Amino acid sequence: MTRYLSISLLALLLSGCGSMNPVDWFTDEDNSEPPAELVEMTESVPARILWSTSIRDGADEQRVKLVPFVDGDRVYAASRSGEVRALDAATGRALWSVDTDLEISGGPGAGEGLVLFGTSNGEVVALDQTAGGEKWRARVSSEVLSVPKTGQGVVVVHTIDGKLFGLDALTGTQKWIYDRSIPVLTLHGSSSPVIVGNSVIGGFASGKLVMLDLLSGELLWEITVSAPSGRSELERMVDIDGDPLVIGDVVYAVTYQGEMAAVSLQTGVVLWRRKLSSYAGMGADYAQIYVSDDADHVLSVDPGNGSALWKNKKLQYRKLTAPVVLGERILVGDFEGYLHFLSRVDGRLEGRLRVAKSAISTQPLVIDGIVYIYADGGEMAAITTSDL
Repeated sequence: MTRYLSISLLALLLSGCGSMNPVDWFTDEDNSEPPAELVEMTESVPARILWSTSIRDGADEQRVKLVPFVDGDRVYAASRSGEVRALDAATGRALWSVDTDLEISGGPGAGEGLVLFGTSNGEVVALDQTAGGEKWRARVSSEVLSVPKTGQGVVVVHTIDGKLFGLDALTGTQKWIYDRSIPVLTLHGSSSPVIVGNSVIGGFASGKLVMLDLLSGELLWEITVSAPSGRSELERMVDIDGDPLVIGDVVYAVTYQGEMAAVSLQTGVVLWRRKLSSYAGMGADYAQIYVSDDADHVLSVDPGNGSALWKNKKLQYRKLTAPVVLGERILVGDFEGYLHFLSRVDGRLEGRLRVAKSAISTQPLVIDGIVYIYADGGEMAAITTSDL
């Protein structure tokens, strides 16, 4: 299939630097194949909404990384215009709400008594998890388009200019910094760090995957998931925008226009690679890894060798989220606010539910059989299926 560059993309390329999100490159008129239309289907999934609410204006039509985050019996969410809210996970009732007057661009994350988020102005802010009062602010090098993570008394945040910061969880003081040079042209986004024990894993726009010591920032290993290739900066984009996925002693990562790889957590040795392009990311269960690729095909991949087990093309170009597993089904959100249910056995579509009027861009979150959805327009909902 051929896609045509828009005038804005050409201007960006001619300027020689910048970042972009693939879902904004093309309009329906520019695309030779429009998004797949939804067809009538017999619903076989007894899905229902337990509660719903609205977090002000949500992402406010900006390409930022605002996600639902569940910690214990609370779910946290933030809006682009600065509201941070704690909700009762069972009922959706607001427990506290804070208006920070900040342009929130990444988060929230939560843990160790903190609710954490990053801003477009290069700040990381920590609120008290119990009541929402501000604990500290820390300055970082650039906009935060990832979810801050915390563990072992350290807050880790990935900035858009390719740096990982380790901050003291009590004070926000910088403990360490890891700096990766970024390519001339990158996707508009960053993968979020993943904390595993006393280590942290980060994926970068260069196609590199690293593991650092969480307390010191010391490099433990670094590998190339996919090396840039091609004659133009556009062709050489191999960003890791989806979050790395850790299963047991293996970490999985996938790049845009590149490859998916399985890497030994202990040694950094690449166990296998396969050709695959994705910016949305991955989900997994005990037997399979699920990926939304850059054409919005949903694939099942064998975690042992990378071979494809099945592929569903019925949702092509619907701007899907990364998949998530709910029982025997795979869930993905799309640009019209639908949640789609696929069989984890063979990938066939089994049902759908309209959750929001705006796009669902961030991966649904499943905790204890409940699905939490946060749509770009601020709509938030908790969903269950009665057959679980």
